[in-house]
Amino acid sequence: MLTNARRARRGFSLIELLIVIAIILIIAAIAAPKLNVARMQAQEMAAVRTLSTIHVAETSYFSQFGKFAENLQQLGPPAGGAAGPASADLISGDLASGQKSGYVFTLTATKDGYSISAVPQIFGQTGRRTFFSDQTMAIRENWTAEPATAQSKEIK
Repeated sequence: MLTNARRARRGFSLIELLIVIAIILIIAAIAAPKLNVARMQAQEMAAVRTLSTIHVAETSYFSQFGKFAENLQQLGPPAGGAAGPASADLISGDLASGQKSGYVFTLTATKDGYSISAVPQIFGQTGRRTFFSDQTMAIRENWTAEPATAQSKEIK
Protein backbone atom coordinates (compact mmCIF):
# COMPACT_ATOMS: atom_id res chain seq x y z
CA MET A 1 0.00 0.00 0.00
CA LEU A 2 2.82 2.38 0.83
CA THR A 3 4.54 1.85 -2.51
CA ASN A 4 1.36 2.75 -4.41
CA ALA A 5 1.06 5.97 -2.40
CA ARG A 6 4.66 6.89 -3.22
CA ARG A 7 4.11 6.15 -6.88
CA ALA A 8 0.99 8.37 -6.92
CA ARG A 9 2.92 11.31 -5.42
CA ARG A 10 5.82 11.14 -7.89
CA GLY A 11 4.00 13.11 -10.59
CA PHE A 12 3.57 12.43 -14.29
CA SER A 13 5.28 9.54 -16.04
CA LEU A 14 7.43 10.12 -19.10
CA ILE A 15 4.76 8.64 -21.36
CA GLU A 16 2.12 11.00 -20.01
CA LEU A 17 4.40 14.01 -20.60
CA LEU A 18 5.16 12.85 -24.15
CA ILE A 19 1.45 12.52 -24.89
CA VAL A 20 0.78 16.06 -23.61
CA ILE A 21 3.66 17.45 -25.69
CA ALA A 22 2.40 15.60 -28.78
CA ILE A 23 -1.09 17.08 -28.33
CA ILE A 24 0.36 20.59 -27.95
CA LEU A 25 2.46 20.14 -31.12
CA ILE A 26 -0.58 18.94 -33.09
CA ILE A 27 -2.60 21.96 -31.99
CA ALA A 28 0.30 24.29 -32.87
CA ALA A 29 0.68 22.68 -36.31
CA ILE A 30 -3.01 23.30 -37.01
CA ALA A 31 -3.00 26.90 -35.70
CA ALA A 32 0.27 28.17 -37.25
CA PRO A 33 -0.89 28.38 -40.91
CA LYS A 34 -4.09 30.18 -39.90
CA LEU A 35 -2.09 32.64 -37.84
CA ASN A 36 0.16 33.30 -40.85
CA VAL A 37 -2.85 33.98 -43.10
CA ALA A 38 -4.38 36.31 -40.52
CA ARG A 39 -1.08 38.22 -40.24
CA MET A 40 -0.88 38.61 -44.05
CA GLN A 41 -4.48 39.85 -44.19
CA ALA A 42 -3.70 42.42 -41.49
CA GLN A 43 -0.64 43.62 -43.40
CA GLU A 44 -2.66 43.87 -46.62
CA MET A 45 -5.31 45.97 -44.89
CA ALA A 46 -2.58 48.16 -43.41
CA ALA A 47 -1.19 48.64 -46.94
CA VAL A 48 -4.61 49.76 -48.21
CA ARG A 49 -4.90 52.23 -45.31
CA THR A 50 -1.39 53.49 -46.04
CA LEU A 51 -2.39 54.16 -49.66
CA SER A 52 -5.26 56.27 -48.32
CA THR A 53 -2.81 58.12 -46.05
CA ILE A 54 -0.61 58.90 -49.05
CA HIS A 55 -3.65 60.23 -50.95
CA VAL A 56 -4.47 62.60 -48.10
CA ALA A 57 -0.84 63.72 -47.95
CA GLU A 58 -0.76 64.31 -51.72
CA THR A 59 -3.94 66.41 -51.49
CA SER A 60 -2.39 68.51 -48.72
CA TYR A 61 0.87 68.83 -50.64
CA PHE A 62 -1.04 69.99 -53.74
CA SER A 63 -2.98 72.59 -51.76
CA GLN A 64 0.25 73.94 -50.20
CA PHE A 65 2.62 73.87 -53.18
CA GLY A 66 0.36 73.80 -56.28
CA LYS A 67 1.67 70.46 -57.55
CA PHE A 68 1.75 66.81 -56.50
CA ALA A 69 4.79 65.38 -54.73
CA GLU A 70 7.05 63.36 -57.01
CA ASN A 71 8.27 60.89 -54.38
CA LEU A 72 7.65 59.81 -50.80
CA GLN A 73 10.59 61.82 -49.47
CA GLN A 74 8.85 65.04 -50.50
CA LEU A 75 5.91 64.06 -48.31
CA GLY A 76 8.11 62.98 -45.39
CA PRO A 77 9.61 64.86 -42.48
CA PRO A 78 12.54 67.24 -43.02
CA ALA A 79 16.01 66.13 -41.92
CA GLY A 80 16.37 69.47 -40.18
CA GLY A 81 14.73 72.85 -40.28
CA ALA A 82 11.26 73.76 -41.42
CA ALA A 83 9.00 71.77 -43.69
CA GLY A 84 8.90 72.76 -47.34
CA PRO A 85 8.47 71.37 -50.87
CA ALA A 86 11.46 69.01 -50.48
CA SER A 87 10.07 67.52 -47.26
CA ALA A 88 6.57 68.64 -46.31
CA ASP A 89 6.25 66.60 -43.08
CA LEU A 90 2.90 65.09 -44.13
CA ILE A 91 3.74 61.41 -43.57
CA SER A 92 5.90 59.49 -41.09
CA GLY A 93 9.60 58.92 -41.64
CA ASP A 94 9.25 55.15 -41.99
CA LEU A 95 6.66 55.56 -44.74
CA ALA A 96 8.81 58.22 -46.43
CA SER A 97 11.60 55.61 -46.60
CA GLY A 98 9.25 53.44 -48.68
CA GLN A 99 8.70 50.48 -46.35
CA LYS A 100 5.90 49.92 -43.87
CA SER A 101 3.99 46.91 -42.51
CA GLY A 102 5.69 44.36 -44.75
CA TYR A 103 5.09 46.34 -47.96
CA VAL A 104 7.32 48.46 -50.20
CA PHE A 105 5.63 51.68 -51.37
CA THR A 106 6.69 53.61 -54.46
CA LEU A 107 5.33 57.04 -55.39
CA THR A 108 6.09 58.38 -58.86
CA ALA A 109 5.05 61.50 -60.72
CA THR A 110 2.98 61.11 -63.90
CA LYS A 111 1.90 63.65 -66.49
CA ASP A 112 -1.60 63.70 -64.95
CA GLY A 113 -0.61 63.54 -61.28
CA TYR A 114 0.97 60.62 -59.43
CA SER A 115 0.84 56.86 -59.02
CA ILE A 116 1.49 54.68 -55.98
CA SER A 117 2.37 51.02 -55.93
CA ALA A 118 2.50 48.75 -52.89
CA VAL A 119 4.27 45.41 -53.24
CA PRO A 120 4.89 42.85 -50.45
CA GLN A 121 8.50 42.70 -49.28
CA ILE A 122 8.31 38.90 -49.60
CA PHE A 123 5.38 37.80 -51.76
CA GLY A 124 3.42 35.03 -50.04
CA GLN A 125 4.87 35.82 -46.61
CA THR A 126 4.21 39.51 -45.93
CA GLY A 127 1.30 39.72 -48.38
CA ARG A 128 -0.49 37.91 -51.20
CA ARG A 129 -1.68 40.98 -53.11
CA THR A 130 -0.06 43.95 -54.80
CA PHE A 131 -1.80 47.32 -54.90
CA PHE A 132 -1.89 50.34 -57.20
CA SER A 133 -3.53 53.73 -56.96
CA ASP A 134 -3.24 57.15 -58.55
CA GLN A 135 -4.73 60.63 -58.25
CA THR A 136 -8.20 59.17 -58.95
CA MET A 137 -7.90 57.58 -55.47
CA ALA A 138 -9.27 54.24 -56.73
CA ILE A 139 -7.25 51.41 -55.16
CA ARG A 140 -6.59 48.42 -57.39
CA GLU A 141 -5.32 44.96 -56.50
CA ASN A 142 -3.55 42.06 -58.15
CA TRP A 143 -3.50 38.58 -56.59
CA THR A 144 -0.17 37.62 -58.21
CA ALA A 145 3.41 38.72 -57.62
CA GLU A 146 3.08 40.96 -60.68
CA PRO A 147 2.55 44.59 -59.53
CA ALA A 148 -0.99 45.90 -59.86
CA THR A 149 -1.63 48.55 -62.52
CA ALA A 150 -4.31 51.04 -63.51
CA GLN A 151 -6.01 48.17 -65.40
CA SER A 152 -6.14 45.83 -62.36
CA LYS A 153 -9.37 45.06 -60.54
CA GLU A 154 -10.61 47.83 -58.26
CA ILE A 155 -11.12 47.07 -54.57
CA LYS A 156 -14.74 47.59 -53.58
